[in-house]
Amino acid sequence: MALRLEDKKALVAEVNEVASRALSAVAAEYRGLTAVKFDALRSKARENGVYLHVVKNTLASRAVKGTEFECLEPALVGPLVLGFSLEDPGSVGRVIKDFAKDNDKLVVKAIAVGGALYGAKDIDRLANLPTKEQALGQLAGLLLAPITQFVRTLSEPTAKFVRTVQAVADKQQEAA
Repeated sequence: MALRLEDKKALVAEVNEVASRALSAVAAEYRGLTAVKFDALRSKARENGVYLHVVKNTLASRAVKGTEFECLEPALVGPLVLGFSLEDPGSVGRVIKDFAKDNDKLVVKAIAVGGALYGAKDIDRLANLPTKEQALGQLAGLLLAPITQFVRTLSEPTAKFVRTVQAVADKQQEAA
């Protein structure tokens, strides 16, 4: 069904708004994917905070104009689904990669992060990015490590003294 001009404008505006606040994007070819499987992909995307939409390439190129995903334009060829990660940069990569494992009809064509265009082989790098909670946990661990080591260093002389006194007491008790 052909879209009316007003519908096209609304779709371009919606995708542009999503792209302007997205952290990363993936363009994937879905040729041969059944409607049931595509619905499963959409529900998985919704669960993970990923905006997923099939957009005609001319409309998609207009929608990404003025955003950091403008670099996707050369890759917008063929029937593509665009996925935008809204919560953490790696979520769209994880969703597409996990789904593509079981469905070889979904083929990654391009990835965009921070205004740079990457090839399909970089989907693993995107999917392996930590979530926000994981990144905060790693940062907390990095910040805590020097403090923990400092406390150990401060307490070691006292602990060594206590162990030495205990060893002397044990030796005197054996002798008695």
